[in-house]
Amino acid sequence: MKQFWKFTLATVTGCVLSFIVIFGIIFIFFSVLISGLGKGFKTDKDVLIKEGTVLEINLENEIPDKTSDNPFKSIDFVNFESTRIIGLNDILKNIEKAKNDDNVKGIYLNLSVLPAGFATIEEIRNKLIDFKESEKFIISYSDVYSQKAYYLASVSDEIYLNPQGSFLWSGLVARLLFFKNALEKLGIEPQIFRYGEFKAATEPFTEEKMSEANRLQTTEMLQSIWDEIILNISEERNISIEDLNLYADELMCYNAETSLKNGMIDGIMYYDEFLEIIKEKTGADEDAETKDFIVNLTKYQRVKTKGIETTRSKNKVAVVFAEGEIVMGKGREGSIGGDRLAEVIREIRLNDDYKAIVLRVNSPGGSGLASETIWREVVLTVKEKPVVVSMGNLAASGGYYIACPANYIFAQPNTITGSIGVFGLIPNMEELMNDKLGISIDVVATNKNADIGSVMRPIEEHERQFIQKQVDDFYEVFLDRVADGRKNLSTEEIRLISEGRIWSGISSVELGLVDEIGGINDAVNKAIELAELDDYRLIEYPKGRDFMEKIISDLSFSLTHKIFKQTLGENYKTFQLIEQIKEMDGVQARMIFDMDIK
Repeated sequence: MKQFWKFTLATVTGCVLSFIVIFGIIFIFFSVLISGLGKGFKTDKDVLIKEGTVLEINLENEIPDKTSDNPFKSIDFVNFESTRIIGLNDILKNIEKAKNDDNVKGIYLNLSVLPAGFATIEEIRNKLIDFKESEKFIISYSDVYSQKAYYLASVSDEIYLNPQGSFLWSGLVARLLFFKNALEKLGIEPQIFRYGEFKAATEPFTEEKMSEANRLQTTEMLQSIWDEIILNISEERNISIEDLNLYADELMCYNAETSLKNGMIDGIMYYDEFLEIIKEKTGADEDAETKDFIVNLTKYQRVKTKGIETTRSKNKVAVVFAEGEIVMGKGREGSIGGDRLAEVIREIRLNDDYKAIVLRVNSPGGSGLASETIWREVVLTVKEKPVVVSMGNLAASGGYYIACPANYIFAQPNTITGSIGVFGLIPNMEELMNDKLGISIDVVATNKNADIGSVMRPIEEHERQFIQKQVDDFYEVFLDRVADGRKNLSTEEIRLISEGRIWSGISSVELGLVDEIGGINDAVNKAIELAELDDYRLIEYPKGRDFMEKIISDLSFSLTHKIFKQTLGENYKTFQLIEQIKEMDGVQARMIFDMDIK
């Protein structure tokens, strides 16, 4: 199956991709050498700021859990511009730094569309609430407030909107793509093997809409997240939950005037007027330029302050970031390679200087075998030193598989987790090959089942039974793994909340799948507590690689996906789906393929 997908994808797009990649490598490589990729990578020079400076946090780009060491990940390959993409880890560090920096007077949130998951936003939001304990101000301004952007902005002391700006407040929606009819037109029959009533990962291939089980779990999960959002906004803005739901149901907040009337924002003004407010708050001169009193997050990373103490303690706590789909082998940028992550955890386990591990999981799952490889190393590590998991936007299926052995698990209220279930997928391409493309295939084999799992013909009944048994067996293993890790739950209790069902972080705490609501800093503190450390230093993994290695291993992949993402727009998700399918091998522990929550 895997080889066929590679062949099919290559015949359709090979020539185009080859030209793009070769041209891109040459162009970008020389751009790197000549320009150093602009200001984004001149990180060796410290930045000095004046007293009364405001830190601007603009989150218009994607927010990975960890700032990437891949220089090509931050390039706009359509416009050939360099934009530093800052990870959640550095965003949180810099908010903490600003809290203790006497030169920083406050924070300005520059928000509109916010391309991040709700759990990521929750982490940043909670850090901003902590920042307010310094009695410094937080102020927000935007031309447009999406619901995610407003949820973050709601912690601000003052929220302002452009007079002609828009405001979205309509409730959460989950949009799912279904490919059944497209596959039928192509002559492809998806042959599915799964365990679990709620295992919806295969539905995009077999259905035209959500099954009732999938609709039920999605509805309950969305409602749980929405309830948490409006509760928190209600507390910050002093607007009742009933009114917030009314505003959404009746679309009562859609522009600047209606949003101000209903108390969602504090004022309406143009940007130049907003800058005057910041000048007044900071005491900047009336004729001061913006750069004199506002510093952006990229530059502020290079500001050294006395407020952050550094330690050279021998006691190390590893913070390991596991983000992306779980795949076999080493993996690549944006994925979790089972072998690579297991190797990282093993290295930490065998090093006595490391006293604990914080495993940050942000993954929809993936390969069952790769998940098992990582699980084994986590289990061995727990026997020697504490392992605490911090769940991000997703820690589902295989993502939960690798988390469940930990000593303690944190999740955000809006984390999507659970999805304890497995499936297998083998497409039947016979009609596509014979009727659509005019290609016939003949086979010679030494044994009866040598051709088992072929994508060139329908699966025979004895093959179906054999593959289904593999799926069923792995599901039982999955249940046992969870029961072994979550000692408060028996296998039968886990079975009742499994079958591929997804849960919010809040529901997962109630069910016992997660120990506590909290973020990555809470996980660090718990790891320190369990390791009984008085002094320590944090070391983040994966560590940066050699510059030339980055070019060789990541350039073509990053370049191709960046171009396709910016060119295809919403259709990029279909391209991603093809990529995910061709990477599949064996039993999959993965949640639904595409769930866009807004």
